[in-house]
Amino acid sequence: MTAIRKKITDLQGTFELHNGIKMPYLGLGVYLSEDGQEVINAVKWAIEAGYRHIDTASIYENEKGVGKGIKQSGINREALFVVSKVWNADQGFESTLKAFNDSLKRLDLEYLDLYLIHWPVNGKYKETWRALEQLYGEKKVRAIGVSNFLKHHLEDLLQTVKIVPMVNQMEFHPYLVQQELVDYCNTHQIQYEAWSPLMQGHIFELDSIKQMGQKYGKSPAQVVLRWNLQKGVVTIPKSVKKERIIANAELFDFELSKADMAYLNGLDKSKRFGPDPDTFDF
Repeated sequence: MTAIRKKITDLQGTFELHNGIKMPYLGLGVYLSEDGQEVINAVKWAIEAGYRHIDTASIYENEKGVGKGIKQSGINREALFVVSKVWNADQGFESTLKAFNDSLKRLDLEYLDLYLIHWPVNGKYKETWRALEQLYGEKKVRAIGVSNFLKHHLEDLLQTVKIVPMVNQMEFHPYLVQQELVDYCNTHQIQYEAWSPLMQGHIFELDSIKQMGQKYGKSPAQVVLRWNLQKGVVTIPKSVKKERIIANAELFDFELSKADMAYLNGLDKSKRFGPDPDTFDF
């Protein structure tokens, strides 16, 4: 299986998680966005452009700015899908509950739409997941999931869960497709989500993708983000530039052909630009 057909309509379109919650399939990532005016502006510009999904994490140290950007946008909280993540040093049952509440305070929100385990810390992630299940049961979060979990991590976790993760957020781009993991998540109704979808900017070095973009009248970034969506993968490109935030959302007036989808799938080199979930040491 190389693709999963899900309807892609517009910037506020969604994929449905296995608990019925609708997750906007395009969002703003804020990794490395400075807390304060930089991230406040990025969030406000994204919401103004029509984005309804904002992804942050405690380790990004910009949750306060994200919260201010949301408030200053003037949009109804219920219209947004806000995501954060528990950091490695905070994993464990009680410490995860505290970390979640600390994130809520920094964001100045009453609840989160999605809370993720940031990395699969050995010996910790099962207790951390138990805390997420409790938060979900208390309706403090509308959906729970994981990030950077490979197949063996998921297989181990699923042995003891009461609730199957709704999302797995992974490094995902044309050089790191991990189709077997994508298929495993699809089989278990775990929504696949991309971080670093533009290969930390390296996508712009690939002549073949530039040429594909010219065919559609689109940039390399727009081609790759559209590929994400057509594969049924939620994607959260990061930018702090207004024009780039707007351009990253101009994905709904073209569709990649089956041949071009297959070509992009075939670029896979198992190449990471971020850490390996099996060897990360932070």
